[in-house]
Amino acid sequence: MTVTQKTADPTSNAKLHQLAQAHGVGTKFTGWDGLPYDVDPETLVKVLGALGVPAGTGEQVEGSLADAELGPWRRMLPPAVVVKDGSTNNDGGASDGGETLVPVHVPHGAEVRVRIVTEDGVVLLPEQRTVPTEPRMVDGALTDRIMFAVPSELPLGWHTLVAETGGGIGSGTDPVGGGTKGVRAEASLVVTPARLTTADPLEQRPGWGLATQLYSSRSTRSWGIGDFEDLADLAAISGDRGADYVLVNPLHAAEPAPPVQPSPYSPSTRRFFNPLYLRIEAVPELAYLGADQRARVDALAAECRRLNEQADRLDRDAAYAAKLEALELLYRAKRSPARQRAFENFCTEAGQGLEDFALWCALREDLPADHPLWHDPAAAPGTAVMDARRRELAGRIDFHRWLQWLCDEQLESAQRAAKLAGMRLGVVHDLAVGADLSSADAWMLRDALAPGVSVGAPPDMYNQLGQDWSQPPWHPRRLAEAGYAPFRDMLRTVLRHAGGVRVDHILGLFRLWWVPAGNGPARGAYVQYDHEALIGILALEAQRAGAVVIGEDLGTFEPWVRDYLAERGILGTSILWFENDGGAPLPPEKYRVHCLASVNTHDLPPTAGFLAGDHVVLRESLGLLERPVAEERAEHDASLASFLELARSRGLLPADRPADEEEQIEALHRLLAQSPSVLLGVALVDAVGERRVQNQPGTTAQVYPNWQVPLADSAGKAVLLDELEGNARFNRLLAAVEESM
Repeated sequence: MTVTQKTADPTSNAKLHQLAQAHGVGTKFTGWDGLPYDVDPETLVKVLGALGVPAGTGEQVEGSLADAELGPWRRMLPPAVVVKDGSTNNDGGASDGGETLVPVHVPHGAEVRVRIVTEDGVVLLPEQRTVPTEPRMVDGALTDRIMFAVPSELPLGWHTLVAETGGGIGSGTDPVGGGTKGVRAEASLVVTPARLTTADPLEQRPGWGLATQLYSSRSTRSWGIGDFEDLADLAAISGDRGADYVLVNPLHAAEPAPPVQPSPYSPSTRRFFNPLYLRIEAVPELAYLGADQRARVDALAAECRRLNEQADRLDRDAAYAAKLEALELLYRAKRSPARQRAFENFCTEAGQGLEDFALWCALREDLPADHPLWHDPAAAPGTAVMDARRRELAGRIDFHRWLQWLCDEQLESAQRAAKLAGMRLGVVHDLAVGADLSSADAWMLRDALAPGVSVGAPPDMYNQLGQDWSQPPWHPRRLAEAGYAPFRDMLRTVLRHAGGVRVDHILGLFRLWWVPAGNGPARGAYVQYDHEALIGILALEAQRAGAVVIGEDLGTFEPWVRDYLAERGILGTSILWFENDGGAPLPPEKYRVHCLASVNTHDLPPTAGFLAGDHVVLRESLGLLERPVAEERAEHDASLASFLELARSRGLLPADRPADEEEQIEALHRLLAQSPSVLLGVALVDAVGERRVQNQPGTTAQVYPNWQVPLADSAGKAVLLDELEGNARFNRLLAAVEESM
């Protein structure tokens, strides 16, 4: 690594470092070699600039330091207050004697009235507390800080904190000061559960489930891509065999028309769903098409179903183009009054977020991702320019709203099928880290995102150049100023018809690696987030949805993070191959209780491929190895042998002969079932003998077909869901897991 220094902070940069720390920007990080590295000053200046903090000159640094100190005093109320139920931990307030105290800043000597309006409309009057605080001179006005206690009996939910001074009501955001003019301020007050309890029943009876990439899991009824009805069928099939959930890849929306991004982890939005997964035949209006229109839909279906025979690569673009043509016909079919009312109610409930996303879709149909309109402040949502475009594109906007309604209906149907099959959780969604830089979210949520930076990862032992994921991060302060509403709304949509959610890289709710535009991925810095607020809101929305939360907490992290997540009722993730105990495999009884344990993950080969060392061969062929292939293979073989020996020592493999591939896969799952972990994951690819990896990190679609591999068996023949009930290998593995739990 050559972009940073291992030396102590230069004296000339001490103030810059002080400013960075005041805004939660890390000035150091640990490199792949385990050594501490300094973030270079230029990167700190850029990251601070993305936060809206000038730091390019010594004078700017001094001014920004003063602003950081006075900033809270310039606000009548904190931007948002997030507290635990009956707890002292909060964002924006302070704690004293077991109470959560909220600071209110007013002109010196002014009287202030504070009230809390609950989400049910009940008005509560918080009590003032005597906390000795000297007045401060703020922008020429002497200012008082008065503390109010959040009532301990406040219910869980989204409430509003209101403060007023003087005899009238100001603009609502007027700064403190300014004589006798009345001033009014509001802030979100969110009461979150101290601990999410949805996973508690699993401690008494652990469960297991299937994990699958939905797009790859097709049936004879699919249009070349696995869909929501396939999800319902997979839930029914596995639920009948004792499974409690089906975990799927992120189902977030991609582009509104082909070509579409194949990676489900680089979506256009994390709030809404991908119409690619719609089952055309499940749309009721199909029954009312005219003969010619129905014939056209049938022809499109027949053409796409031929794609189900392909086992080498999925064709999203062909499938989506055909589905969109069919959906256009269905959209124009007359809806019954009941269904029209249901559609209207859905749109009303989804609110402005759906309106803006549908507008983006309508615009994006004609404008490329790099069009200057997307970055034009005059063309942001809510501007006069966009109001005019809404009127022009009303028909297309309605079409895209309708697509989201269909997604909602079919996801509800899939969750209902899962529960009817006896699943305790049902569908478990996956939440990506972020959306693409040219995405709908980047356009719609620009006020809550940081400009000029993207999310990534610092150099590590797997990628010594670092990573840039090309996704804009939340701006910590602006997200709080928005009352965390964008985060809440996203979670509500994802959890609406779900029994759980897996949060990819949940460490991103604590800190994220920001890479400034123009920098290489190694030249970034960690930016801290208010994890108490974000984890609390995640727990609140999951509690209300009755959903379990699973945090993907792999990789580099501080040890206390896992303990904190467990205390808040968030499950972690344990992958067999990554769990070690002093260089040896971690015995299953030492696994964490509060986690989802599985043999592999989507960034690794299916277990059959891993046993064969296919990933070593693939990485060598792609030029991704950093050492001789013989060394890589020797290390893999030694590690693999240690896990198999552990299984053999427990009587899970024959002692008198070599075990075949299927026996080894079954033994590894039986081994995991001996752990106290409350959830066990079984990858569908392992149940059918697939060997190919879905995603090879460090490659592009031109090098390897990431996220485009259809489900197949060990011989490379496509496996369709219709065959699973009679698939001996599938049934044997699921029976072994159910028997071992």
